[in-house]
Amino acid sequence: MKPEDMAAIHAACFPQRPWGAGEISDLLAAPGTQAFAAPGTAGFAIIRAVLDEAELLTIAISPEARGRGTGHALLCGLMHALADADIRVLHLEVAADNDAARALYAKTGFAEVGRRKAYYARAAGSAVDARMLARDLRELSALPPGQAARIG
Repeated sequence: MKPEDMAAIHAACFPQRPWGAGEISDLLAAPGTQAFAAPGTAGFAIIRAVLDEAELLTIAISPEARGRGTGHALLCGLMHALADADIRVLHLEVAADNDAARALYAKTGFAEVGRRKAYYARAAGSAVDARMLARDLRELSALPPGQAARIG
């Protein structure tokens, strides 16, 4: 999957602040950054790893592939890949109003570890909190292996 493909999916998922192909290319060139693709071109995830911890910077599933387990398979696959690379914890943040993403993270064992008040801007000057979540990757036996192909 090319940065242009990733940017198109990201724009469909996050129209309020999509990442462009140049931003994605620059991000992927940074040390410790890795991308994973869902089967086909249904979606992708980008993480940044430092020592034995990683942060999920974004996960985006194309609208037509949602509701079919694609996000779950991608997230499980990348968590297993990170655990195999001796990453101990995966961190992320999610908008408090993103119910679908929050359900996915709950289903895959993430727990809330903090909040950032009014972090995500919304229309008409409003804002919603960011929920900071973490998942111990040393305990993945209850999750299926998933499907995530490393990009690049």
